[in-house]
Amino acid sequence: MREKPTLLFVSTRFLLPVDSGGKIRTTQILRGLKGGRFRIVLVSPATSELARNHATELQELCDEFHWWIPPRRSPLFHYTRLRHLASPLPIPVRTDRHAAGRRLVRELLEGLRPSLAVFDFAHAGVLAPDALPCPSVMFTHNVEAEIFRRHLDVAKNPVTRALWANQHRKMLAYEADVLRRFDVVVAVSDRDAGFFKSEYGVEKVFVIPTGVDLDYFAYAPPRKRADIVFCGSMDWLANQEAVVHFMDEGWSAVTARVPDAQMTVVGRSPPPALVAEAARRGLRWRFTGYVEDVRPYVQGAVSVLPLRVGGGTRLKVYEAMAMGSPLVSTSIGVEGLPVNAGEHYVLAESAADIGRAAAELLLDDRRREEISLSARKYVEHHCSYRIAAKVFEDACEAAMARGTRRAAGLADHRSAVGMAK
Repeated sequence: MREKPTLLFVSTRFLLPVDSGGKIRTTQILRGLKGGRFRIVLVSPATSELARNHATELQELCDEFHWWIPPRRSPLFHYTRLRHLASPLPIPVRTDRHAAGRRLVRELLEGLRPSLAVFDFAHAGVLAPDALPCPSVMFTHNVEAEIFRRHLDVAKNPVTRALWANQHRKMLAYEADVLRRFDVVVAVSDRDAGFFKSEYGVEKVFVIPTGVDLDYFAYAPPRKRADIVFCGSMDWLANQEAVVHFMDEGWSAVTARVPDAQMTVVGRSPPPALVAEAARRGLRWRFTGYVEDVRPYVQGAVSVLPLRVGGGTRLKVYEAMAMGSPLVSTSIGVEGLPVNAGEHYVLAESAADIGRAAAELLLDDRRREEISLSARKYVEHHCSYRIAAKVFEDACEAAMARGTRRAAGLADHRSAVGMAK
């Protein structure tokens, strides 16, 4: 039997537990690839304890797992990492540039001689050697520079604006440079792909659809009469900004029409100051922190997505739609997703309008159920994660073919130079 080609998959994050949108998308792709055309070797930061505790889940994602031990982060990490402000790299990218990670990736590339290397998120490019010895794929989940620009757009403090301007400029330069180094770039929307081609000059981009596990995220009628929910990792600045904005300018529009409404914010690591502020104002809000299962909180409730900052596509949109939770979102919240306002979700741009739209859904049983059923029907027809994994596999094959042609062209060039001498 012919041996499968080896695919080395490099991540800057340990992928378990699956507690963020990026991890969900990555693990879905790996689960879809496992047992297919490639032998999957996953490498990421971890400890022996983490690898042991998640051994069963790792077997679902890869055939072989390697890890490096990351530097320990202090409780003041989000402040101490500002020491990288003088770096030519954006701060989040610089903090992912671990010497141990770069060394392990280089050793695996030399020792395994994989047929293909995949790097997950643009940040992971800092773990790659200057010259990759095999065909390569960069798996992007958004346009990183666009997220930085949107933070700049909503920042009000002059110091904060100067910081975001500095980081936006560096991210533009870094992202453009790193994406052009790879044989193929995988994007999560046509919009992102168009940006990479027009702004960065990337030649080969594959677009994978956003997928969701329809069996896991089962449908439930939206019958909770006063429940509103926001789902998202609360250690991500874009989600923090959205929740603060909705608290300040949107919640009063909800309670003006539904006085007994309650808000649940589901996601890991909510800032203590934000939790305390909701309590100080006497709001009927609760912050769950990390939960193993979001379904009990989302099913039956109305979902809101008041994002003003973000990029890529948001899995939480399709998950809410799959579970039958009617969604009220800004255009940025559903950006890159081919869903129709008024049919699959309710569009509202300002926090106050989001609040009013959410209240109207709570009060209108018929409209709530129409949106719920239409959304579920859409994801059933368009959003299987297995389809996304198949497209990703095709992108990997294309990268191998492109890399082979590139290597052959380089060999011919060297031969011609030698003959000329």
